[in-house]
Amino acid sequence: MSGSLVCVGTGMTLGAHISPICRSYIENADIVFSLMSNGIVERWVEEMHQDVRSLQPYYCEGTNRNSTYNDMVKAILTEVRAGKKVVAAFYGHPGVFACVAHRAIKKADNEGYHAHMEPGISAEDCLYADLAIDPGKTGCMHFEASQFMFYQRNVDPAAHLILWQVGLAGDKSLAKFSTGKAYKQVLVDLLSETYPLDHEVILYQAKVLPIDAKRIEKIILKKLIEAEIFQHTTLVIPPSKKMKANQSILDRLAKLDKQITTDKPQPKLYLVE
Repeated sequence: MSGSLVCVGTGMTLGAHISPICRSYIENADIVFSLMSNGIVERWVEEMHQDVRSLQPYYCEGTNRNSTYNDMVKAILTEVRAGKKVVAAFYGHPGVFACVAHRAIKKADNEGYHAHMEPGISAEDCLYADLAIDPGKTGCMHFEASQFMFYQRNVDPAAHLILWQVGLAGDKSLAKFSTGKAYKQVLVDLLSETYPLDHEVILYQAKVLPIDAKRIEKIILKKLIEAEIFQHTTLVIPPSKKMKANQSILDRLAKLDKQITTDKPQPKLYLVE
């Protein structure tokens, strides 16, 4: 098959996060589809190639987003099937909260076309840097906010809990651009089963333009209902408890360490006259 597809990430902050290989794929494509965070970023991508087609017009409030995503995939695959070297550019990472890239690559691959993904700096990467969180210290649990509400999940209050797309929390229609206070109240009630209502949480938004300020707003949990929240707002809940030692496992490991030390051959000693 002569057509091909590469899904690339342009990073979160305009111009600062794009990798050389992602830029090269955009510049050398036959056609570029783009799904960016705002019009300024779209125009920046358009400067790299003469044929950039925005996927933003496919969004329409009241239309199920699954249908919208399928229409985007259809537009991308139409050009791949026409034998074109197609690049689909997504802000952030093309595989993080971006099902269009996954669907398009899977469909192209199933039809015999070469298709792959190149990573980009995601909002998660920015979050770790901006909030000085090391995920290896106490661990992090990540959920899409609505999915967290719809399903029973085991929450560890000794780790960071990070809820994405909290502005859409509780939307089952997949057709809204935001949900109101009543929906946020349901989320707060659910979180209060694990965390005190006066526990400090963080509303986070990464920078999109270099002149932007990142949002790091600390509030207590019960104030979440009144807070200004957007689609791209992330809720970060720091640990409310300390990690509890798993003593039975520690005892087993200590026993193994002792056994290994005992079984280890001792070096031979030679007397020197």
